Amino acid sequence: MNDNVAYAAELDDKNLHHHEPQDFRDRFALRLVKFMRVFADKFFAHRYGHRAVVLETVAAVPGMVGGLLQHLKALRQIRDDQGWIRELIEEADNERMHLMTFIEIAQPSRFERFLIAATQLVFYNLYFFLYLLAPRVAHRVVGYLEEEAVVSYTQYLAQIDAGAVENVPAPQIAKDYWKLPDGARLREVVLVIREDEAGHRDKNHDFANKIVTGAHP
Repeated sequence: MNDNVAYAAELDDKNLHHHEPQDFRDRFALRLVKFMRVFADKFFAHRYGHRAVVLETVAAVPGMVGGLLQHLKALRQIRDDQGWIRELIEEADNERMHLMTFIEIAQPSRFERFLIAATQLVFYNLYFFLYLLAPRVAHRVVGYLEEEAVVSYTQYLAQIDAGAVENVPAPQIAKDYWKLPDGARLREVVLVIREDEAGHRDKNHDFANKIVTGAHP
């Protein structure tokens, strides 16, 4: 099945973008992310707040892993990192704030908190070795993961606009971090988080492209 056809029904917004797989590495990265999505769809379906908690648990890992390994590589080779370390660490911190925000909104159960810990344990180790052995594929995985995040948050917005999800007041942690007005609500939070995810998507695809062309540290 053509990977682009699978996206056709979802990427119906001009602000949503999909990186076309260029070779078997890209196709592997895309199919891995699609496989991971199966579990999110199965367990959380349209419970977007809880889905976001697990999504952000995964999304907060790659930046820290990539930043660590780029840092160690720069030390070994005694060379400049061209800003990759700071970019990746800032991405990890931003994703952590997404998680903290949705913890306040979704109020996950004890089981879901256990799932957060288990997901982090498994994904951290898998991603660590993936980045160590194939950094291009690792960045492409994150790019596709963020594409899925943008799609999920777009669907979340649609549910809020349709009244299917209550547009609750934004938690204070979100208002402080994104400098939102006092009257901000869930819709504004989802909008700024979706914007963050789109930025991470583009940056990670760009990192992968630089590795392809050799224009990387």
